[in-house]
Amino acid sequence: MLKRYTTVRREANEEIVIKKSRFIGHAKPVETEAEAIAFIDQIKRQHRMATHNCSAYVVGERDEHQKASDDGEPSGTAGKPILEVIKNKRLKNVVVVVTRYFGGIMLGAGGLVRAYTDGAVVGIEAAEEIEYVLHREVLVDVDYTWYGRLENELHNRGTRVGEAEFTDRVIVRCLPEVDDEQSFVEWMTDLTQGQANITIGEVIYFINGE
Repeated sequence: MLKRYTTVRREANEEIVIKKSRFIGHAKPVETEAEAIAFIDQIKRQHRMATHNCSAYVVGERDEHQKASDDGEPSGTAGKPILEVIKNKRLKNVVVVVTRYFGGIMLGAGGLVRAYTDGAVVGIEAAEEIEYVLHREVLVDVDYTWYGRLENELHNRGTRVGEAEFTDRVIVRCLPEVDDEQSFVEWMTDLTQGQANITIGEVIYFINGE
C-alpha cells in the first residue's frame, strides 16, 4: 500500500466560458476503473446534448489504469491534456470529464488544448485536492495511573489518537504514520517503563491535516 497519495475529496464540477463555448469540468474520486467508466457514462447521459464530453482517468496504486478520450475533438487536443493535468498534479484514483457546448467560434488545436486543460483544472479545484496518509493502529493498554501522562505526551508528540476504551484498564487507540510505527512503539515502551501492553493493529488511511 502507498504510504501517501493525493486525490480529490468529492464529486464536483465548475464551468468556464471561452470564446462563447461552455466548458464544464467534472471530477470525482474513484477506486476502480469500472467506477471511472461509469462516471464518464453518467456525465454523457446528463449532457447528451453537449458537443463533446472528453475525459481521462488514472486509477491504481501504480497508475496502472490510464485512459483518455477526445470524444470527437481533433486527436490529442482534449483527452490527453486532461490526462496531463491529472498526472502533473500527481493525482491517483481520479476521473475527470470536460463537457463542451460549442459557442460558434473555432478555437484551433492550441486553443482546444488550453481550454480542456483549464476545464480539467477548474473541475479538480472544485472537487478539492486532498492527501491520504497511511497510519498504523497501535493499541496501548495501560493502568489508569498512566492515562493522564499518556494523553499529554501523545498530544505533545502530535500523534493521531482514536477513542479510548475504559474497563479495569485503559486501552488507547494510537494512530502513528506507518513511517513512524517502529519508533513510536519504542517510545511508548520507554515512556511507560515497559508497563504497557502494546498490540499492533490494521493500517488505515486518514486525510492529512484532519
